[in-house]
Amino acid sequence: MSLQEVSDRVEKALRAADRPEGSVKLIAVSKVQPNERVEAVLNQGHRCFGENRVQEAAGKWPAFRDMFDGIDLHLIGPLQTNKARQAFELFESIHALDRPKLAKTCARLAQETGTCPELFIQINTGEEPQKAGVLPSGADVFVNECRGLDLTIKGLMCIPPADEEPSLHFALLAKIAERNGLEGLSMGMSGDFEKAIKLGATHVRVGSAIFGERVVA
Repeated sequence: MSLQEVSDRVEKALRAADRPEGSVKLIAVSKVQPNERVEAVLNQGHRCFGENRVQEAAGKWPAFRDMFDGIDLHLIGPLQTNKARQAFELFESIHALDRPKLAKTCARLAQETGTCPELFIQINTGEEPQKAGVLPSGADVFVNECRGLDLTIKGLMCIPPADEEPSLHFALLAKIAERNGLEGLSMGMSGDFEKAIKLGATHVRVGSAIFGERVVA
């Protein structure tokens, strides 16, 4: 597949869901991709990318920002509190807010720097012990805790269990977001982003369908 094919499928899914054109942000997940593949997508005019690790992004994106204007970089992997300051400098959005300690660190950095990336709270919709994220039962309390720290929460993010129907998890995420007055829904990946769009996704995270299979050293 290619960037153009994925973009066309996104727009087709929006039309099928009777949603406005351009109401979904396509995050090209560039983690573990060779720089030449990333540069090829940049040369096609795409500017919204996702990375899993702060360290990998720090080694890749400052040089690309020197070459291309308007890059919109999203952290979609877990964030350690000791990497939060660097994440604030690198990313326009963080999709991995998942615990009180990290929320307090983000609030302190926002006060110190006078700026803050868009923040998404990660919800562990499948309640998987090996996966990061706030449990659905604790989501409302955590949203309120973040707001009490003067953090502006853009929305929610989830990664459904690999062996379950993703639509059930997308619907749950949308329900939690709606009752908390949150508009952002970061959900849907290469294999299921059309289902996510049907259920209200505002951000879809697509890697292999754009870049091809990841290159792992």
